[in-house]
Amino acid sequence: MTAAAVAVPALLGVLAGAVADRLAAAFPWDGGEPRPRRALPFPVTELLTAALFGLVALRLGAVWALPAFLVVTGAGVLLALVDLRHRLLPNRVTGPAVAATAALLLVAAAAQGTWDQLLRAGSAAAVLFCGFLVMALISPAGLGMGDVKLAALIGLPLGWLGWDAVLLGAVAGFVVQAAVALVLLLTRRVGRRSELPFGPAMLAGAALAVGWGGALLG
Repeated sequence: MTAAAVAVPALLGVLAGAVADRLAAAFPWDGGEPRPRRALPFPVTELLTAALFGLVALRLGAVWALPAFLVVTGAGVLLALVDLRHRLLPNRVTGPAVAATAALLLVAAAAQGTWDQLLRAGSAAAVLFCGFLVMALISPAGLGMGDVKLAALIGLPLGWLGWDAVLLGAVAGFVVQAAVALVLLLTRRVGRRSELPFGPAMLAGAALAVGWGGALLG
């Protein structure tokens, strides 16, 4: 893995982070009242997204599936920012991200002949979507439809890697959410009945599965 193979995605991450920050600050995108120019102080989002892009490239290498993983990463940053600020995961991000990721994984499967990975990715997206849908119907206060659609998005790259990554990513999201909630409770930042956005924890769990799945699963 050459330095350029990591540096180029990292530079793309800077641009993706800048776009994500501006879009998150401008949400909701209805052209109404003026919005702040940034969601986070410069250059927090840019550096974070660059680091994530670089780590994804380092983890996967120069493979055909890398663009699909970068799309999920960039969309994930935007979704996390919006969810933290508005407790909402907009369909206008999740839907196109799912379509773009699926298309790029199709290209990767065609180039490499890895149709089994593509089938597993699609199956994982469907399984996570259905599983989260059932949980949302059982406990609508805990999960929303935005979380259900996000589950399908993260299921694509996790399924491409393997079913162990899918399981780890799904479980890790709940563990991250519980840990964050505990810290916030102990520091009295939230109360026992406070509702926290779940999207960022789901994305963090998926990132853990992609980056350190092998080490965590032994």
